[in-house]
Amino acid sequence: MKRFLMTLLTAGAAACTAPQPAFDADAVADAAGEVAHVEPPSWWTGMRTPLQLMIHGERIADCSLRIEGGRGVRVAALHKADSPDYLFADVSIDADAAPGDYWLVFSDSTRTFKHPYRIDARREGSRERQSFTTADVVYLLMPDRFADGDPSIDSTDSTREKADRKALFGRHGGDIQGMIDHLDYIADLGATAVWPTPLLLDDQPEGSYHGYACADYYRIDPRFGTNELYRTFVDEAHGRGLKVIMDVVTNHCGTAHWWMENPPFEDWIHRFPEYTGTNVCFSTNMDPNASQYDLDLQESGWFVPEMPDMNLDNPYVLQYFKQWAVWWIEYAGLDGLRVDTYPYNEKLPMSAWCAAVREEYPRLNIVGECWTSSVPQLAYWQGGNPNRDGFDSHLPAIMDFPLQEAICRAVPTDSLRWGEGMTRIYDCLSHDFVYHDLSNMLIFAGNHDTERIGDVVRKNPDRMKIVMAMIATLRGIPQLFAGDEMMFTSADLSQGHGGLRVDFPGGWAGDAVDLFDAAQRTGTARELHDYTQRLLQWRKTKPVIHNGRTMHFLSRDNTYAYFRYDDTDAVFVFINNSRGRRQVPWSHYAEIASTLREGRDVVTGEAATIDDGTVVGPRQALIVEFKR
Repeated sequence: MKRFLMTLLTAGAAACTAPQPAFDADAVADAAGEVAHVEPPSWWTGMRTPLQLMIHGERIADCSLRIEGGRGVRVAALHKADSPDYLFADVSIDADAAPGDYWLVFSDSTRTFKHPYRIDARREGSRERQSFTTADVVYLLMPDRFADGDPSIDSTDSTREKADRKALFGRHGGDIQGMIDHLDYIADLGATAVWPTPLLLDDQPEGSYHGYACADYYRIDPRFGTNELYRTFVDEAHGRGLKVIMDVVTNHCGTAHWWMENPPFEDWIHRFPEYTGTNVCFSTNMDPNASQYDLDLQESGWFVPEMPDMNLDNPYVLQYFKQWAVWWIEYAGLDGLRVDTYPYNEKLPMSAWCAAVREEYPRLNIVGECWTSSVPQLAYWQGGNPNRDGFDSHLPAIMDFPLQEAICRAVPTDSLRWGEGMTRIYDCLSHDFVYHDLSNMLIFAGNHDTERIGDVVRKNPDRMKIVMAMIATLRGIPQLFAGDEMMFTSADLSQGHGGLRVDFPGGWAGDAVDLFDAAQRTGTARELHDYTQRLLQWRKTKPVIHNGRTMHFLSRDNTYAYFRYDDTDAVFVFINNSRGRRQVPWSHYAEIASTLREGRDVVTGEAATIDDGTVVGPRQALIVEFKR
């Protein structure tokens, strides 16, 4: 990576020890267009993360800078960028600094002007905040496709793409108010955490509904709401016992981002003579035989033409993203982060990013999207894994794509051939010895990027129940995609993401049916919703599911049996994914089952005694809990 020169200007005020006269704010003109952006837009006392302001304005690098208006806050150093329109300011905040309104005071040879800056007191207990764990169930939703709580902002004058609900790849009008309006539904289902896909401004001319091409890292997209409304959403979620996970993207921005016309440094993003996409070859990160050429292309190539690849090897970019994550956690009161396209980032800077966020919030969980079918390659990305090259990502949690793939290949088939059917689940979990921390695996059958699980099981409700039974009882942190609890399917299978990211019926005024309303759920939708709800509500209070060990048993008849157990409890799960009735070979499980007597059927609530004569119907799941 290109090395660049940094000009360091020591702030004159830092060297001055003589008492300074009181600052007269009225005597200094307010900035009148000279300052376009100051990021982060505010900060707090008592933070461990160093504060470096990125200040953007025409010829702002020609100015000196001091901070006035309070006690214990000062400029420690100034750094010029390649562009004269940027200034980076390292800000020192004393332990006893006074919260309040400050002034950034700029001066050049002809003028002096000021810009406001707010330093707040840190929330009590902020550093010790808890996060999502195996005791949680994460509910993933796409805000644009969930519910339209404020139709007046479906389209705005300040954004390019306008709402068109008929367009599969267009904006449909869902927003933060719609999410707030239906938090009770999510909590009643039994989920305990909400993961909305990105809500920050995405101003691409088309396809902006998904939010992954950011145009402003400190501004909620006005078609979703405001920064203040997002904070209200988090507070309302907390009031219902729901945690909030923010979906963040450090690998790329959007071509509509305001800095793309004039970036601070020439290497702020990765540049090529012509468009160059990533080779999507994650193995180059750990492959001892990989060429540097392939690794560079994997890290530096763009994800798609609309998403410029950020250069985290530039220390200013890295610091920008460190404090950006901290800012949103502190500002909104977040409970966790999900990092998009994690392995596309340069791995060493991202390791430092994870470590920095966790230094500020030691208990905060961060889950990374490391989309690979390879168990060893996935395990490589989890923090603390004993990698042979010594690399530690400091990333606590990873998404279990190998298990997701196994579920999607196992459940839809009736095949009894070797290695197919439910044996795929057994084989996948047999690799658990490779992982460093099974408690920090996000398990799922589908999300906003994969096929709809309802499509995968070909709209078969019995197989959908099998999927939900496994997601609710296997090791890890379960995640559902909005609508899976009622087996939503794609509007058009030929249209990929646009087709599978369907609207939630009832989220828009005038919808023919409102599936948020229990009274309007009928047939299969009601049956599957209620089945999922029973499992998730039961799961909340079961430490044996959250933290217990797993013992599973191999079969070749498209069934799968496993126990989740600890010293006091056991849960037995028998999956019959075949077309016929199957007897439970209880005596085969004697090493764990011999002391288990009468249990309780988790779904029906009735007493249950299991023996070799117990029969499970075709495409059914039996879940029984026992005291040991």
